[in-house]
Amino acid sequence: MHAHLDGAGFDLIDPRFSALFAPHIHVERLWSGARWCEGPAWFAAGRYLVWSDIPNNRMMRWDETDGSTSVFRAPSNNSNGNTVDRQGRLVSCEHLTRRVTRTEHDGSITVLADSYNGKRLNSPNDVVVHSDGSIWFSDPTYGILTDYEGDISAPEQEGNHVYRIDPADGSVRKMTDDFVQPNGLAFSPDERQLYIADTGATHMQDGPAHIRRFDVGDDASLSGGEVFATCTAGLFDGFRLDREGRVWTSAFDGVHCYDPDGTLIGRIRIPEIVANLTFGGAKRNRLFICGTTSLYAVYVFTNGVTMG
Repeated sequence: MHAHLDGAGFDLIDPRFSALFAPHIHVERLWSGARWCEGPAWFAAGRYLVWSDIPNNRMMRWDETDGSTSVFRAPSNNSNGNTVDRQGRLVSCEHLTRRVTRTEHDGSITVLADSYNGKRLNSPNDVVVHSDGSIWFSDPTYGILTDYEGDISAPEQEGNHVYRIDPADGSVRKMTDDFVQPNGLAFSPDERQLYIADTGATHMQDGPAHIRRFDVGDDASLSGGEVFATCTAGLFDGFRLDREGRVWTSAFDGVHCYDPDGTLIGRIRIPEIVANLTFGGAKRNRLFICGTTSLYAVYVFTNGVTMG
């Protein structure tokens, strides 16, 4: 039995949200003991979740088969965002080393990107993989601003951007040039659109606290970029989409769910600031939520687009 969590629950804002949850389903706290949980990634074959505890310089692992939690990797180079590629490999953003890496099936680590135009990246933050094998990541400065999540350093890039790693030759291409602090990112179910959060409000008065939506061209170029949604509680950080194109995103008061038309239709209240989330479980219908100190989970009546 799972005790009901104080401060957790579902908020129905629009009738469209009512089909996605049941009042008797409760948010569960699976584990607690982190300083700042981030970057959950679901490994379907092994039935486990890996996520980052950035300030503690470690990655954690929750095992669905027995409910246990253990340290997956320490030190982790202050890893932040993680995802799983189409071959089931872990792809991670590392603040300390300012790079994006892939953990191979044999356990070795391949550096996918650590520079652009001959200069070091800022601190790769979040990452997604396209079905063509390309890897897209955001590169704000959060990991080099203090010693809490990496090493304090001066940025070498002229700005904070989203980049694409080419699957054929590994080259790194800058995809955006008008973000203050690009953060979470995710593709629509058909991959024709890319959503990117901007958490620039951390650095500018009245700065961006929104998610923008871009059209993805056949040549992978981005166009459009209108504001899809503005956060009503703090900042959007990481997010994922379900198979109907709804956006499930982190916020200061939990998880916000947006219809593809941009309407906030519901909330899952979590008693801590939420940084990121992902869909997992055998049917991709379980939402794993990284709150500040804890890992939470809740079943919803929809399915994530992809694993990881």
